[in-house]
Amino acid sequence: MMAQHSSTSISTDKLLAAYRTMRIARSMSDLYEEHAKLTSKYVHACSNGHEAIQVAAGSLLKKQDWLSCYYRDDSMLLAMGLTPEELMLQLFAKRDDPFSGGRTYYSHPSLNRDDLAKIPHQSSATGMQAIPAAGVAMGIQHREKLGLDTHEIGEAPVVMCSIGDAATTEGEVSEALYMSALKKLPIVWLIQDNEWDISAHAREIRFGDATTMAAGFPPIEVRQVDGTDLPACMALMEDVFDTVRKERRPFLIHATVPLLGHHTSGVRREFYRDDLEEAQQRDPLPRIEKHLQDSNILDSSQITLLKAEIDAEVNEAFDRARNAEEPVFEDLLAHRFAPTDVTEEKGTRAPEGGEETLMVDCALHAMQEIMSKHPESLLYGQDVGKRLGGVFREAAKLGDKFGEDRVFNTPIQEAFIVGSTLGMSCTGLRPIVEVQFADYLWPGLNQLFSELSKSYFLSNGQWPVHSLIRVPIGAYGSGGPYHSSSMESVLSNIRGIKVVYPSNGADLKGLLKAAFYDPNPVIMLEHKGLYWSKVPGTESAKCIEPSEDYVIPLGRARIVTKATEETSCTLITYGRGVYWALESAKQFPGAVEIIDLRTIVPVDFDTISESVKRTNRCLVLTEEPENNTFAQALTGRIAKECFEYLDAAPDLIGSEDLPAVPMNENMEKAYLPNVGKVAKRIGKLLDY
Repeated sequence: MMAQHSSTSISTDKLLAAYRTMRIARSMSDLYEEHAKLTSKYVHACSNGHEAIQVAAGSLLKKQDWLSCYYRDDSMLLAMGLTPEELMLQLFAKRDDPFSGGRTYYSHPSLNRDDLAKIPHQSSATGMQAIPAAGVAMGIQHREKLGLDTHEIGEAPVVMCSIGDAATTEGEVSEALYMSALKKLPIVWLIQDNEWDISAHAREIRFGDATTMAAGFPPIEVRQVDGTDLPACMALMEDVFDTVRKERRPFLIHATVPLLGHHTSGVRREFYRDDLEEAQQRDPLPRIEKHLQDSNILDSSQITLLKAEIDAEVNEAFDRARNAEEPVFEDLLAHRFAPTDVTEEKGTRAPEGGEETLMVDCALHAMQEIMSKHPESLLYGQDVGKRLGGVFREAAKLGDKFGEDRVFNTPIQEAFIVGSTLGMSCTGLRPIVEVQFADYLWPGLNQLFSELSKSYFLSNGQWPVHSLIRVPIGAYGSGGPYHSSSMESVLSNIRGIKVVYPSNGADLKGLLKAAFYDPNPVIMLEHKGLYWSKVPGTESAKCIEPSEDYVIPLGRARIVTKATEETSCTLITYGRGVYWALESAKQFPGAVEIIDLRTIVPVDFDTISESVKRTNRCLVLTEEPENNTFAQALTGRIAKECFEYLDAAPDLIGSEDLPAVPMNENMEKAYLPNVGKVAKRIGKLLDY
């Protein structure tokens, strides 16, 4: 359904308040331009031309609501209750910037205050806020379904996601719209259409506008409005917000606006614009001022007086912000990871009388225990629902046990699966998601890198992300080039996430529990060849299952075998590598000390260093190819930090340096390390 909205009656008090906010925003942008040499030190964009629709939307946001905005939404931030000085502290990247502590751009807010609508962290990547915003709405919906939240009629929270028109061409925006339609989420999509994508005009890059695309998502009700008509914008937004609060369904608002200012302070309008004269004719400020005069609400002298008053206030705020304290070095180092309560191994690893349990079942039982104890936990992803329970049966019967509101399938949308966990986490839920194979995680890396990994740091500690992402990994059973990849090196280079790679059932259970309680994004890599111990030599992946309270802190390695011979070496590995190492070490009794890293990030270098200093030799073993990998970087670090203790250069062995894992069984085996290859390298090291 689509409706065109026009001007209607709005109370004088609301109209005057909205006009004042618009005037404040314009005064701020004019001042920034006046002091361009000073304010352009850090790139920024302003809302010139967009003020009416932004103020109409922002003024409706209550403290229970949520906002994801875009880089031009400073009028909206003012309307929801933030002050000019607070925005200017971010403009100058000052220490007291309330959003990021000087870490990120103007109008890139993160806010977690009790008195205002909440704003999760979002990156500068165009349209990337759409998926986390939909995740927030999905989190709210699930909390309501699960009885975790109740609201007064008409006071239920609304999520609003504001984006520019060009962002609607992003694939991830489509994923977010799709899920908001599929799940009928309580979200308002505000599309501000100024027809420009930096220097590319709509006629070059679009065949329609946002309403054209939205027609493909019929559960989303579409409204259109002239975004320069303040009374019409206010009437429309009030109607939509009221409806969403009561009926809990999605809307898309398409607002046409002119871009009057620069694209950003670094990309100036005079570089490329040929429509400035026409755009100026649609300026919303003269339009509302004429309306106020025609309606006998304000006369020209009152408007002039109000403008002077506002300009004075804005100038004072500008001076205070400009002279505010700069961040110090200690501020830089804060908020890499949110602190976790799991710092020690606890519980019983091998209970007396316990039964040997397959690795896959240890994981399944851990999930059952987590979800039974924590109603805020959810499991979703590809084929984890009750019909299948995961392609490796790692979620078998969880859907039956906990119901479809807590265990459910998603469309094939890896970006949404990953990115939605940020929004879900912000609402207080603890999402556990699954991507079916490591090869399928690639489409989710944008969200993982741009949103999840940076949230805690760039929000200045306001928004840690509880996100546990389970990923079956590794070459096994002729999975071929799209079901067998290793990717820990890529993941280890995404700062702000933790990467875990257990090699047996006991570790998987203990690490899975710790990862669930960890207030940071955690990728749990689970080698599919170890799930059932079907690969010869991997039988010990099956273990006596630990107790329910068993946890292993992330970043703590395990010494699998201790070297006892005078001439020895340290073999550092993880995942399936542990079993190649164990079989190879049988040829050198007492001479090989095997370290199972268990966690890739953070790596337990203390344990590595202590061992290497004892043995004076080391070999790093990985299933990945050797070059440009985490394992190669680790080898280099050992060479640097343990140099004076080494009797031989640290060695490294991995898979063949090829683009993919071949399908053929024999080719797959030839591609991977094996016992013979590893034993040869050990022997060479020991001969030094």
